[in-house]
Amino acid sequence: MALSSGAKLGPYEIHAPLGAGGMGEVYRARDTRLGRDVAIKVLPSHLSSKPDLKARFEREAKAISALNHPHICHLYDVGSQDGTDYLVMELLEGETLADRLRKGALPQEQVLRIGAEVASALDAAHHSGVVHRDLKPGNIMLTKGGAKLLDFGVAKPVTGLAAAASHLTPTVSRPLTAEGTIVGTHQYMAPEQIEGKEADARTDIFALGSVLYEMATGARAFQGMSQLSVVSAILEKQPEPISRIKPMTPPTLDHVVSACLAKDGAERWQTAADVARELRWISQSSTQMAAVQRRPRMNLVIAFAAGSVLLVASLMGVGYWGMRGSARANYEFYVPAPDKATLNTLGLAGAPVISPDGKEIAFLATSAEGVKSLLVRALTSADPRPLPDTEDATYPFWSPDSRMIGFFANGKLKKIATDGGVPITISDVAEGRGGTWSEKGFIIFGVRDGPLYTVPAAGGKPAAVTQLDNSKAEGSHRFPLLLPDGDHYLFVAQSTHTALASGSLKSGRRLADFPDISGSVGYSDGNLLFVRGNTLFAQGFDFARLEFRGDPVVVAEKVEADSQFNFSIFSVSDNGALVYQAGTTGANKQLFWLDRSGKQAGAVPGAEFTLTLISLRQAISCWWTWPKVPRTDVPSGSLI
Repeated sequence: MALSSGAKLGPYEIHAPLGAGGMGEVYRARDTRLGRDVAIKVLPSHLSSKPDLKARFEREAKAISALNHPHICHLYDVGSQDGTDYLVMELLEGETLADRLRKGALPQEQVLRIGAEVASALDAAHHSGVVHRDLKPGNIMLTKGGAKLLDFGVAKPVTGLAAAASHLTPTVSRPLTAEGTIVGTHQYMAPEQIEGKEADARTDIFALGSVLYEMATGARAFQGMSQLSVVSAILEKQPEPISRIKPMTPPTLDHVVSACLAKDGAERWQTAADVARELRWISQSSTQMAAVQRRPRMNLVIAFAAGSVLLVASLMGVGYWGMRGSARANYEFYVPAPDKATLNTLGLAGAPVISPDGKEIAFLATSAEGVKSLLVRALTSADPRPLPDTEDATYPFWSPDSRMIGFFANGKLKKIATDGGVPITISDVAEGRGGTWSEKGFIIFGVRDGPLYTVPAAGGKPAAVTQLDNSKAEGSHRFPLLLPDGDHYLFVAQSTHTALASGSLKSGRRLADFPDISGSVGYSDGNLLFVRGNTLFAQGFDFARLEFRGDPVVVAEKVEADSQFNFSIFSVSDNGALVYQAGTTGANKQLFWLDRSGKQAGAVPGAEFTLTLISLRQAISCWWTWPKVPRTDVPSGSLI
């Protein structure tokens, strides 16, 4: 029975409910003796009436009360009143890791920090003889003081699947499944739990590996369409390596997580302290690497740039941090132009764009015969592949699943699958100026003269989304960017005083303008990326409030931008991989080979500029180079 505001349990006055689940309700309350706010978990009377469960509740409460660790939610008191048993716990302000993961994967530094904090909390519990057995994102609270581990022992499932499907379900903020099923914890169960074997500290380490994987990738380590298929995956399959999903992931993190997820407990890390030490070491190595990368670049060595095989190896290992105690600087790699083609990035071409999953880059190039078309290059390949029937394409953009590319050509908005097929026409568009593809199946695009439009990605008639502001002499809204909430969007409002603007699809209204940003922008990992004066900045950005947070940080200097068309030559993926063109329009650029002593050994033929691939978080760079094609397709004085 729910407690009402003002009700009392001993000296504790109930204020408001916080959540409910199979093991009871949780309330915000006030300790009238000490004058502090607390959280009270109430064991329902129908469970309190069972002697074995009541004894378990009390026994485990005493065990938890002995735990004193900064990353474990403290148990203050245990009591009983009128047949109602309750626990009094530390009241935590923040959000659960499960709530945070609904927004996507965490930045690597947060994965390492939170993972180390949880691992150290588990180690403290294990040394006190307590095994959690229900570690999952819903039982980890993220607070200003760090991660806090919740529900030690109180919600742990008994041995085996059958028991885990019983009434001993964890307290959560909302019901997860119907009664009689495994309520979420089966995704994080170790094989021995599923098989009904005895669980120990290594069982928690398996769950920790699952949580680390989910934090790093935004996806669960073991997935399936049903409970049975998930259980089968845990017993029989290995999750896809993190580095395949997040290319900038250091192999050391892959190693830590894979060891946690070993099917045999004997092959896992044997203590949570081991995991915490490894995560801290990776974090420290990353910090040292970042410091080293702020120093001048090492000279390019011929032996390391002599062929495409080394390029492939470098890209596949771009997240590698080196051996313990060592640090690696950036290396630059020359890649011959694809089939003697010239790369198009300015004017009516548009910037090269990296796929949302950070695995491929799409760009436009003109062949030796003068035919401009769309190409795609995987980061793990030395050779780009042309997409058929994409002649005269402009301004490519990716679908959210990284499987298709939208582009404009010959008065049409089109799409094409990157793994084969021919272009499909979506709608008539005279002269497109950039697009953004929603997960809900529609595209927002700009045109040369006019507002933004939206159209179903499956095809249809475009409808205007914005209105030009005549008071500002606006002639075009272009280069839209749909933000992660699927509602707010940014775009370039081109006029005599071009500026970044924003709007809402739900309200149909134009919202804030940002007059100090005049070109196209990108968004990743909570940061808005933009160029001012050929310098690329990243600044924290609340897309729900359309507000900047903190100060802008320089990501790269001398980044190419097209001031006439109002877009910059950079693109960022959802997982923080960033590609940009280094240099400024009209600047003379030439690459040279250097010998081992650093002495110039000759010019690289045809190399006039570079594209740079870096991690937004770690600033690890590789360089790709093609001959540059000048912009000759813009009539003088025209409105573009």
